[in-house]
Amino acid sequence: MAEPRAQIDHLVVAARTLDEGVAWCEATLGVTPGPGGEHPLFGTHNRLLRLDGGEAPDAYLEVIAIDPRATPTRAAHQRRWFDLDDPALQQRLQRQGPQLVHWVARVPDIDASLAALRAIGIQRGPVVSASRQTPQGLLQWRISVRDDGQRLFNGALPTLIQWSGAHPTRHMPASGVALRRLHLRHAGAAGLRAALQAVGLPGITVNDGPAGLAAELDTPAHGRLSLLSPP
Repeated sequence: MAEPRAQIDHLVVAARTLDEGVAWCEATLGVTPGPGGEHPLFGTHNRLLRLDGGEAPDAYLEVIAIDPRATPTRAAHQRRWFDLDDPALQQRLQRQGPQLVHWVARVPDIDASLAALRAIGIQRGPVVSASRQTPQGLLQWRISVRDDGQRLFNGALPTLIQWSGAHPTRHMPASGVALRRLHLRHAGAAGLRAALQAVGLPGITVNDGPAGLAAELDTPAHGRLSLLSPP
């Protein structure tokens, strides 16, 4: 059996509300995302869409928004993940609608990966244990979340996750949407490449330029398209 390796786990599309995120997914990808769940620790909720094919097996797309009915159980000084508490991001979501903002990488040993980042001067944040209930049972994972909620490298440096037990895509139906390629851009491309190398992701394309992500997808309704994060 092959040794576990780091790989793309999921793309993060942020929305002002979950309803807006679902409508965006239907209009942009031609597919309705499947059920997700609630994250009491962060006061957020999501919908999920399996991404088939490409070089990222068992990847998915997450549409996530702040849950207006929930109060995070996280300490008051700690902010939500993926910069969702950032006023600038929330204003952008209000003006421009849902958008690709980040990605998450699955690693076999999150503690070792975070230590490797610290060794090159990158504080990706402490490990947080999280879970949510599903009809198929409890999903459990460990994830790197800074107290300030920052994504780092303008979202181009992935959040790291290590799943315990079943991966959520095991119970997701095929969507007809496939992730073909993920491109990253950043003015500090050399530093970003070094960080990806440190966590075992040297195959991700990184170019110099204004910070951003571009996910190349095949869709059943609109053919091949690119999701671009705003600069």
